[in-house]
Amino acid sequence: MPSCLQQLGAPSGPIAPETVADLRTYLVEVPDPRALRGVRHSWTALLTAAAAAVLSGAASITAIGEWVADAPQRVLALLGFRPDPLTGLIRPPHSTTIRLVLAAADGDALDRAVGRFLQERQDPVSGRRAIAVDGKTLRGSRTKDRPATTLIAAMTHSGQVLAQRQVDRKSNEIPAFAPLLDGIDLTGTVITADALHTQHDHASYLHERGAHYLAVVKRNHPGLHDKVRRLPWHDIRLDHYERARAHHRDEIRRLKTTAFAHLDYPHARQALQVVRWRRDLATSKLTIERIYLVTSLPPGAATGSELAAWIRGHWRIENQLHHVRDLTFREDASKIRTRHLPRVMAGLRNLAIGVHRQDGHTNIAAALRRTSRDHQRPLTALGLT
Repeated sequence: MPSCLQQLGAPSGPIAPETVADLRTYLVEVPDPRALRGVRHSWTALLTAAAAAVLSGAASITAIGEWVADAPQRVLALLGFRPDPLTGLIRPPHSTTIRLVLAAADGDALDRAVGRFLQERQDPVSGRRAIAVDGKTLRGSRTKDRPATTLIAAMTHSGQVLAQRQVDRKSNEIPAFAPLLDGIDLTGTVITADALHTQHDHASYLHERGAHYLAVVKRNHPGLHDKVRRLPWHDIRLDHYERARAHHRDEIRRLKTTAFAHLDYPHARQALQVVRWRRDLATSKLTIERIYLVTSLPPGAATGSELAAWIRGHWRIENQLHHVRDLTFREDASKIRTRHLPRVMAGLRNLAIGVHRQDGHTNIAAALRRTSRDHQRPLTALGLT
């Protein structure tokens, strides 16, 4: 991996336990829809217990219930469960109770709480922060009468999900872009997204919020694509060059940038060309790909290495979030379909992935196994001790 990418994405090391924010102070903002009559367990305690269980690798409601049932009394007390006034013992909630609670939880409110917790928990970021926006369909959530749940997320290039929002089933990701980012401080950030979000309204919105963008230009904008493609790239100097060998292939990436004042895209200041040369080591097949982008960053605001790192770093949302949720948490194979459960479980998985990455873990599966060996470890990570 190029050194510029390692610098942008490397964790700063485990966060000191005494400085970790308390997750419960954020979960209290998630509204409790239950009637007061017959309530035995605290709403916040149930959500916190589910979060701790997922942080330990629980991939289903049954696994969450088993983790809570096995928790010692001191752990249940730290989670916020109340003891029986007669016996003084804490009876853990049944997995059915946990299922009903998570199915009734407001997914938007939970994701806002998780995003604020992760932002408060992380160390200050040096330099300009890059945020990737991308969507994912929860394939296992599809039913006979309802399409699969689609979520759009905003994730830092270092691996923390700052916001997540469900896409209306009768729409697509485009209308959800601005509402997703409304709760994030975007001042000075760089937003990366795929070509679907190369929209004039998105560019204007980001400019108003004080953010910059790197927008991929494809044939869905034929006029803009043709104008950028026809620039005299042969005469423009090279800004960045890198060569790497990974995934059984050699790869060369070349980046050129040029200032261009007459682009038909709001606040665009530069056009970029990325040329990727890939040679498969097994078949010797060579492929060449050219990608064009526009950015609102003025000339000199970022080096060629930084621009290349942000362009390549966008796909970390696939590798560090979607891929991890699919393989490690088996999200697409999950049969959780009841009410808000698919959305809520996705939010809890985002929380677990973000916490482990902030604590310096690059292998999330190994981090989950380590956390599962001690009921105290997820509580420490969530600031409950």
